Amino acid sequence: MRFISSPGGSPVRVSFLAALFLALIVALGAPRAALADDPLSIIAGNAAPGIFDALELIAAGAGYYKQQHLIVTKDYATNPGTAAQLVASGKADVASLSVEPILIGSEKGLHLIAFLSRQARYSYVLAVLADSPIHELADFKGATLGEVNPGSAVEPAVTSLLGGAGLRPSDFTFVPVGSGSQGLAAVAARRVSGVAFPYIEVVNDTISGNLKFRIYRHPILKDIGNVGYAASAATIASKGDVLRRFSRAIVEAALFVRTNPAAAARLYLEGANQKVTPASLDNITRIFTAFQDDFPAANPANPRIGLILPRDMVLYSRYLADYGFMKAPVVGANVATDQFIGFANDFDHKAVVKQALSMH
Repeated sequence: MRFISSPGGSPVRVSFLAALFLALIVALGAPRAALADDPLSIIAGNAAPGIFDALELIAAGAGYYKQQHLIVTKDYATNPGTAAQLVASGKADVASLSVEPILIGSEKGLHLIAFLSRQARYSYVLAVLADSPIHELADFKGATLGEVNPGSAVEPAVTSLLGGAGLRPSDFTFVPVGSGSQGLAAVAARRVSGVAFPYIEVVNDTISGNLKFRIYRHPILKDIGNVGYAASAATIASKGDVLRRFSRAIVEAALFVRTNPAAAARLYLEGANQKVTPASLDNITRIFTAFQDDFPAANPANPRIGLILPRDMVLYSRYLADYGFMKAPVVGANVATDQFIGFANDFDHKAVVKQALSMH
């Protein structure tokens, strides 16, 4: 027991619990120390800043990292596989990449877990120029299909898609044509019958090359977002709170670009240290507008923007296994988690929309 003074000066006996309660009230009423900013390091599966980095650049430019008390640093790898290896070995906290290295690498001891998607739809599509004589999938018999890199993960998806039309792998050929200006040149010069590309490449070619395409999407994989963010189980355990705040900042950025592509284009250009001109703003705005259905906030009312379902990774890995890219389907819980999605989407959406609309 202890004594404290009453308002009149007489000692009053109080219990230890009562004293503890009074101390708690005092503590709650005292000013709280400012939250410290937490570091988070990212490795991208691409060699330099590009459209795939848009959400991170918007999150930084719009102040969402700052609001979440994050200090985010980013480096660039030459490809998704390298990024996956660096994060798995503890060289960085998060890999920004397509999920194929996670699925395929799981059989080789590469243990990463995807926790947030940055696309609402499957990345890879099959496309031909609008005036191509190819109209039905069966018309691809004998076609030469351009892909960015030889042996890429687009091959099993396209092989499966064309197999549904009765075509065998020997009925068409994949050839590497590169990305960006290289891929655009191959398409524009009609050196290939069509392309098996990430959809963003088709969008870039449409806008940069003033081309028109006819698009074919895989009927089963089309709604599986296969590009996003992953971390090791150890990082998820030790930095879970940091990752969930990062996830919220990315979802806010996704809602921002969905609301105001033009303002998002400016933040992207500034963040990528690219010159902001009327022409560059118009170009990126057109790309962002064309890509709206693929950004994770394609449906801004979705309460689970950025969700990666473990069962979708199991389904996708079955296709990779069926076409020889891996031995067997994965265990979903080993490669994907939805544990941050609730927090990531729990913010004032109207405030983000208002902010986006207020910017130019």
